[in-house]
Amino acid sequence: MNKAVVTLAGVTKQYNGHPALVDISLTVADGEFLSLLGPSGCGKTTLLRLIGGFERCTKGSVLIDGRDTDGVPPERRAVNTVFQNYALFPHMTVFDNVAFGLRMANRPRDEIAAAVNGALDLVQLHGMAARRPAELSGGQQQRVAIARAIVNKPRVLLLDEPLSALDHRLRKQMQKELKQLQRTLGITFILVTHDQDEAFAMSDRVVVMQQGRIEQIGSPREIYEEPVNLYVARFVGDINVLAGVIREKIGPNLYTALVEGVTVQLRSDRPLSLAQPVHILLRPEDFRLAVEDAATPARELPGTIRHAGLKGTVRRIFYHGATYDVEVSLENGTRIQVTEFFDEDSDTLSCTPGDRVTLGWHEGWEVVLPHEE
Repeated sequence: MNKAVVTLAGVTKQYNGHPALVDISLTVADGEFLSLLGPSGCGKTTLLRLIGGFERCTKGSVLIDGRDTDGVPPERRAVNTVFQNYALFPHMTVFDNVAFGLRMANRPRDEIAAAVNGALDLVQLHGMAARRPAELSGGQQQRVAIARAIVNKPRVLLLDEPLSALDHRLRKQMQKELKQLQRTLGITFILVTHDQDEAFAMSDRVVVMQQGRIEQIGSPREIYEEPVNLYVARFVGDINVLAGVIREKIGPNLYTALVEGVTVQLRSDRPLSLAQPVHILLRPEDFRLAVEDAATPARELPGTIRHAGLKGTVRRIFYHGATYDVEVSLENGTRIQVTEFFDEDSDTLSCTPGDRVTLGWHEGWEVVLPHEE
């Protein structure tokens, strides 16, 4: 990893004695795209405001390039912010909005013109310099806000849910453009979002937060496939949580367990003890489903999923185009969601409501966690 550009050391922030952030320590690398992910009120925007200089720490310190920023105002930090509402000057043209900070810094006129035109080219607004914000679409206004933030080449760009006002299609497009822009500029981006898809699509690392604390830091794949607790698992996508009890250790990181009344084999890097209650986490796409029929009522699932054999009945099916979700009720009443890919060569889905099915998964795809209340 590149050298640290932002370091938070033991940061706590309180408002009237109530904690918004509790003992946050975090390092952001130079050139990294980092997302702060969590629900409203978890402290992610407060953390962004501390880095930007709009708030001061109650305890701890915020360092930029190794220098303590306590008491340094926003305009004197090598940091710029793109706000959720864009904060454009409605009476100014696009050019003047982007040039505002450079003019306040008394840059030469020719230098301002070159920098502004370059920034507008980067955000694909060439030819719109004379327009005013009211003449632009929401996506174009957002591009102006980004151009204004990057025109003076800050060390860090802070983005406070900048895509939240855009429609779904434009939001997806802007995610790709922001990622490419960050790669082109090499600037450190720190994004605040409550949208898991958005964080995963753009980020090198994701920080999952809850109630002012960091729950997990990792790559999008690590966060999704290796959640450290139930909160993270449930926040970053659909998840099936099965109840189990460890029965026996049968090899390195390999156990048998009673899961929803069925003995199955589990793999876990965590040390587990006999009779320990556990949660077994499986994403809907991790399951494999086989329909039983009168001729082969005990048909086994193929290959490496043969070890599992949860029995159930299909209750409902939800079609999504390329995939469809199958809701299965196990024999003990537990509901399971399975995601299947639609076979375009078939006129029908692989199962229908009322079918008896067997469920399994590839060994090692499960995540095993100690039981949480």
